Amino acid sequence: MLIRYKKTFEKIAMGLLSFMPEEKDVKKLQQTIKEYETNEDWQLFLWKDEDILGAVGVRLEDEERAVIQHVTVNPSHRNMGIGKKMVQGVRGFYRDQYHVCADEATSAFLEKCCAANSDATSAEA
Repeated sequence: MLIRYKKTFEKIAMGLLSFMPEEKDVKKLQQTIKEYETNEDWQLFLWKDEDILGAVGVRLEDEERAVIQHVTVNPSHRNMGIGKKMVQGVRGFYRDQYHVCADEATSAFLEKCCAANSDATSAEA
């Protein structure tokens, strides 16, 4: 289930975001978390089953685009469809208000999610 980030999840969110290559530096990671906490155009969501297993970050632009800029899953839970579920959750959350798209860091993953969706749709037809 996709839940909104709260300050009480800060350490978990920082741990998850640290798996992103561009977020390895602690100061950069702290700045990113602070941006999610203070900038209303930056939204961070966490994926929770029994535990919090992933994070997806969105930057709202021009009142028309929701840009997915972070997608990360706990390494021991990868390749289980969690990242895809998070992207689908974000698309569902913003579907009536924004066009959801990727930035440079997440474009390959979002393309993979879209390809998997069209493969599943083709198989059902």
